[in-house]
Amino acid sequence: MSDIRHQKFAQILVDYSAAVKPGERVAITATTEAIPVVRELLALILQRGAHPHLLLDIPDQEELYFANASDELLDFVPTFHKIAFEEFDVLYKVRSETNTRALTNVRPDRLTRRQKSLSGLMVAQMQRGANRSLRWMATLFPTRAYAMEAGMGYEEYQDFFYGACKADAATVDPVAEWQAVKARQQTYIDRIQGHDQVQLRGPNVDLTLSIKDRKFINACGLINLPDGEIYTGPVETSANGWVRYTYPAVYLGQVVSGIELTFEAGKVIQATAEKNQALLLRILDSDPGARYLGEFAIGTNFQIDRFTHNILLDEKIGGSFHMAVGAGYPETGSLNKSAVHWDMICDLRQDSEILLDGEAIYRNGVFL
Repeated sequence: MSDIRHQKFAQILVDYSAAVKPGERVAITATTEAIPVVRELLALILQRGAHPHLLLDIPDQEELYFANASDELLDFVPTFHKIAFEEFDVLYKVRSETNTRALTNVRPDRLTRRQKSLSGLMVAQMQRGANRSLRWMATLFPTRAYAMEAGMGYEEYQDFFYGACKADAATVDPVAEWQAVKARQQTYIDRIQGHDQVQLRGPNVDLTLSIKDRKFINACGLINLPDGEIYTGPVETSANGWVRYTYPAVYLGQVVSGIELTFEAGKVIQATAEKNQALLLRILDSDPGARYLGEFAIGTNFQIDRFTHNILLDEKIGGSFHMAVGAGYPETGSLNKSAVHWDMICDLRQDSEILLDGEAIYRNGVFL
């Protein structure tokens, strides 16, 4: 019997997030671990008269790839993925790992080389996403590996995940719930939009940046699920000060913790980490844009109330903010270009505030 949560989850993705239309080409990337949700997506996409294309990996495919591929093969961009990213109407990216630490012992230079080779896909996704010629959605299927990373039982994690997605059994109309999130978050954006200087103050941050002439995006289930944040691309040369990220950051399966960054005229001029500092510095030196900010965001989903070691959920933690070094989203007005887009999260729920042109608008995790 099909899980009602899978049905509601698919309903959100097909009828709300991407609003799939007849005749459209729709790609679904996932591993075979996500088959229960892929089946529901496939059925709904067909019912809407669109053309689904499955790009399925086996669960340990990345591990096998790095263990066996030559350095030259790392430069190859998968043909069907390239077509989907550059030509299709809709793209669903359903992460469904069974071993989140599979790449822990892969040499960092091989990881960054592979990341650079695939950067064209990210550029296509961002550019086409900005003009809506591609409606892309990043989400995940709750696996036992994700539950273990979160320190939760598998059933507990599924309840946590689908609750955060508003796809749990108790939610009568999941689409209406996300529409309500959209309306609420728009009030925050209306308060912020059109201002200039943002100042973040607290025990883990003392930083200023500019959002002048930049657009805030209402992240309300259209490109991520679960969702719940507002974000923009800060003026590239505006960040000054420091931030100590309270949560670990994960990059291609490798954990970097205790990160502290110092900015001057927008650029990271000093970077330290308690664990995996060499990887942090290597990623920041990937290209010139990797040391500048591409995103500044405030998390608003209070159903995500703990750190899970999964950025898709963790960046939405209610009462947190995050910033990404590297590529910015063109639709925000960001001009920063990089093969990197790496989110790092800081908690604001204690003795912290955000000021907008000198006026406090946010304190201890909530908007005033």
